[in-house]
Amino acid sequence: QVQLVESGGGLVQPGGSLRLSCTASGSIFNINTMGWYRQAPGKQRELVASITRGGSTNYTDSVKGRFTISRDNAKNTVYLQVNSLKPEDTAVYYCSAYVWNFRGLGMDYWGKGTLVTVSS
Repeated sequence: QVQLVESGGGLVQPGGSLRLSCTASGSIFNINTMGWYRQAPGKQRELVASITRGGSTNYTDSVKGRFTISRDNAKNTVYLQVNSLKPEDTAVYYCSAYVWNFRGLGMDYWGKGTLVTVSS
């Protein structure tokens, strides 16, 4: 009953930037933490950044200073601004959100992903 839809991926030159967006819709009472994960070919999925409802953020070391996560609670949307992109940032980026419904059930939901390709 909850859907997460990402957008904003694409092909970028090294050093370029993108702004990824993810909007949650459906049966939502509250969204706690939202986050961005990525998975490159042949590698395991890793957490890139997360943000609590109150705005506390965490980043994996490899993206600190280059990526910024933010959210708009009124729109149930989380963003990931990705700057100074490197080829090793190439991956499918997935949005995740911990959602509570009106029956008191909380669980993680995932989007389908958006592909970011960094190449010259």
